[in-house]
Amino acid sequence: MTADRPTTSTCRHPRGHITDSRFYGDRFATPASRRIFCDICRKQRWLDIEAALATVQAELGMIPAAAAEGIVAAAKLEFIDLDAVEAETNRTGHSLIGLLRVLQDACPEGSGEFIHFGATTQDIQDTGQVLEMRDVLDDLDTTLRAIVHRLVELAEEHTETVAVGRTHARAALPMAFGLKIASWLDEVLRHVERIADLRNRALVAQLFGGAGTMAGFGDLGLVLVERFADRLGIGVPTIGWHVARDRVVDYVTTLAMLAGTMGRIAEEVRILGRPEFGEVSEAWQYGKVGSSTMPHKRNPERCEQTVVMAKLAAGQAAVAYGAMVGDHERDSRALRVEWACVPDVSHYCLAACEIGREILEGLTVHPERLSLNVREVADQIASERLMLALGEHLGKQTAHERVYEISQRAFEVDSTIREVFRETEDLRDMLDDATLDAIFNPSGYLGASTALTLRAVAEGRKWLSNR
Repeated sequence: MTADRPTTSTCRHPRGHITDSRFYGDRFATPASRRIFCDICRKQRWLDIEAALATVQAELGMIPAAAAEGIVAAAKLEFIDLDAVEAETNRTGHSLIGLLRVLQDACPEGSGEFIHFGATTQDIQDTGQVLEMRDVLDDLDTTLRAIVHRLVELAEEHTETVAVGRTHARAALPMAFGLKIASWLDEVLRHVERIADLRNRALVAQLFGGAGTMAGFGDLGLVLVERFADRLGIGVPTIGWHVARDRVVDYVTTLAMLAGTMGRIAEEVRILGRPEFGEVSEAWQYGKVGSSTMPHKRNPERCEQTVVMAKLAAGQAAVAYGAMVGDHERDSRALRVEWACVPDVSHYCLAACEIGREILEGLTVHPERLSLNVREVADQIASERLMLALGEHLGKQTAHERVYEISQRAFEVDSTIREVFRETEDLRDMLDDATLDAIFNPSGYLGASTALTLRAVAEGRKWLSNR
C-alpha cells in the first residue's frame, strides 16, 4: 500500500515555471521581475491603458465625458470578476474580449459601451508590454548604477596591482589587475548606452486600429495617439508596428547581451577563485552549504547561477528573432511568442544583474596571491619583451624564431628562459645583465595598463555623475 501523494489533479499550487518556484524561483527571477510580469497585474495594466484611452478620447470629444468617467472608475481589479474573465476567455478563445466584457458589466449607466473605442486588441496588449519593458529598464538602471559604482572602485584600487594576463587559459603577459576590471566596466557602460538608445526606439505606444489605418478614430487618430502616449509616458511611433517586431527583438537581445556580460564576469571570478589561482574570493556567510557529502565545500554558487542566467537569456534571443516574420498587417503568432520570451529574458537578465551585483560588492582581491602567481611565471611572460629587445639586433621575425627555440628548450629541460638564453653563445652577449633584469621584471612591462584603466574609470564616473 502506497502513501497518498500529490497528483496533477489534486495539486493546489500548479506552478510549473522555474521563475515561479516557491523553492528556487529567487535564483531565476527577482521580486521586481515577478511583480512586473504578474499575471493578475497585467490585467490591471490593460485596464489602466483602457482607462487612459477613454480619458483622452473624452478630452477630444470622441466619447462622452461621463462615459470616460465611468470607465475609469470601473477599471480596477477590485471591481473585476477574474473568474468571469477566465471563463469568458476560455469560452471565446480571445485574449482580451473576456476582460472587456467583464469591464463593461462593471461600468455604471451604460458607460461600458464606449470601452475600447476604435482600438484593436493588439493596441492594448502591445502598449502593455511596452510598459512592462519600461519597468524592467527602470529597475535595471538602479542595479547597473550599483554595478558601475563598484567596478569603478575595484578598477581604481588595482590600477597598478601586477597580475598575470592570460590568453587561451595560459600565462601570456603581465598586466595591471585593474585593466581586467576596466574591461568589465567598459562593457557594462556599452550596455548602458544600448539601453538608453533602446528606450527611445522601443518604448512607444501602439494605437493604430485593426489594420494600422486608424480609421476607427476618424480624423483624430494622430492627435489621439500623441496624447495617449504622453499620458502613459512613452513615445509616439511614426506608424503602427503590429507586425514590425524589431523593437521587441532589440529589447530581448539587449537584455540577453547584458546577461551575457554578467556571465562573463561571473565566470572569470569563478575561475580566478579556484584554489589553483586564489586571486579573488566571493563573499561567504556561515550557514551556506556547498555539498551534501563534503562539508568543507564553499562552492561559487552565485557565479555559477549567473552563468546559468546568461545561457537562458541567450536562448530567448533566438525565440524573439522568430517573431519577426508575420503576415500582412497583423499576426498574433509574433505577439504570443513575445508573451513568453519577453518575461523570460527579463527575469533572467534582472536575476543575472542582481546576483552579479552581489558578487562584485562582496568580491575580495588578493594582491599577495596575484604577486605569487606572477612570480611563478615571470620567466614565461617576459618572452615578448625579450624578443623585442633581441629584435633590435636581429630583426623582429628572426628574434621571434630564436626566442621560440629558447623558450621551448627551457620547457624541455625544466629550466628558465633566462638561463637557456645565457647558454646560447651567439645571443648572450647581445644583452647585458642589467638589461635582462629589466626584461624579466614583470612590473616594468605593464604597458598602458594603468592609463587604460583610468580611462575606463573616468567614463564610469562620468556616467554616474550624469545620473
